Amino acid sequence: MDRSPDSLPDAVPVVTWFATAFGKVRLVWVDSRPGPRVQRILLPCDPRTDAAMIEAVPSVDEPREIRTLVAGIQSFVTGDDVRFDTGLLDLDRCPPFQRRVLLAEYGIPRGYVSTYGRIARHLENPSASRAVGSALARNPFPLVIPCHRALRSDGSLGGFQGGLDMKRRLLEMEGIRFREDGRVLMERVWY
Repeated sequence: MDRSPDSLPDAVPVVTWFATAFGKVRLVWVDSRPGPRVQRILLPCDPRTDAAMIEAVPSVDEPREIRTLVAGIQSFVTGDDVRFDTGLLDLDRCPPFQRRVLLAEYGIPRGYVSTYGRIARHLENPSASRAVGSALARNPFPLVIPCHRALRSDGSLGGFQGGLDMKRRLLEMEGIRFREDGRVLMERVWY
């Protein structure tokens, strides 16, 4: 059910899918008064893909904003430095705490990482590192909100909707280096 206040009445979610080097990515979006709003981005290994597709209809003709987002994601996953506009995302569908976490994560620049604990401290809630991890695990907008940049405090990868191989490859494309044991060298840390 669409809870966004600016969605058109009876807006049916539409799915646009496209190929990337990692596999098929799907955008679920709706038409709204100011323009299309992305409700979810589904990565190739995301187990929620089938459930999100149940009510969505295939897209035939995407608006310019969706085509631009698709092109940006395709460039991003090849290693290009792309800064996405969050105005296209239906962040109103997220609870307030998750929205704050997602926006903090969005603020981490390319080539930097952070930890769940550092993000929690940045949000002035230092005991919420697990809640930050949970909020990012349910990130409906991976890649646009670059949750692959969040790590465990020891530099290990944690989780990622697209799988740990994808997370590592994305980080490597951004210049992040790894130790022999697979943990990130914490050289460029944000927050």
